[in-house]
Amino acid sequence: MKTFALLASLIASSTALALEPNFVTPEQSRLAEFLPSPPADGSAQQKAELAQLHDIESKRTEVEVRQAQFDAENENILAFAGAFGDKFDAATAPLAATLALRVINDEDVNTDPPKAVFHRAHPYAYDTGLHPVCRTKRTDDAYPSGHTTSGYLLALTFAEMIPEKRDALLARAEAFARSRLICGVHYPSDLIAGRSSAYAIHALMTANPQYRAELSEAKKELRAALGLP
Repeated sequence: MKTFALLASLIASSTALALEPNFVTPEQSRLAEFLPSPPADGSAQQKAELAQLHDIESKRTEVEVRQAQFDAENENILAFAGAFGDKFDAATAPLAATLALRVINDEDVNTDPPKAVFHRAHPYAYDTGLHPVCRTKRTDDAYPSGHTTSGYLLALTFAEMIPEKRDALLARAEAFARSRLICGVHYPSDLIAGRSSAYAIHALMTANPQYRAELSEAKKELRAALGLP
């Protein structure tokens, strides 16, 4: 309960800072200029992606659905708890939890412009034969996938703190992204664009002295919490 209470408090306190960049500005990342346009409606690629989503929907299990729903509602450090090992408890790593929220804030700031430029409808809005199992929205802002961008940004940030867990963290980011397909709320190409966006944002982030300072303190705290040297 302490872990969830801590995160709820941190999320509430960070709300006032939303849409203000912490480490990387949209003018720096320029994602709308560098991302390729998403597949056009009616194109062969879009049809292939819709077929893939229908195939996933027909095969998804209850376990996969529950995990996808958890991932949809936990765009935070809790989503990566399994990659840290049994000793992890977000309540003992508040600096890491706070940094995670500040990083996720910059995902929103930097993906909002390309979402507005590309104005891509979510697959369930185009194909009503899909049956999403996660929260949907009416806005056409599927590309790039924000959840995918957040997942990879968190994985890359935590990998700087715990390089021993890099492979596990990136594997979790990939699974976190795939949850969007299991949910039925994104196209595969949305995920690819989200992953590319995350790497671009993170590269810029690492050059920011404020990020480096916060990362250093969070790293000491998290490694101590996990019993790592």
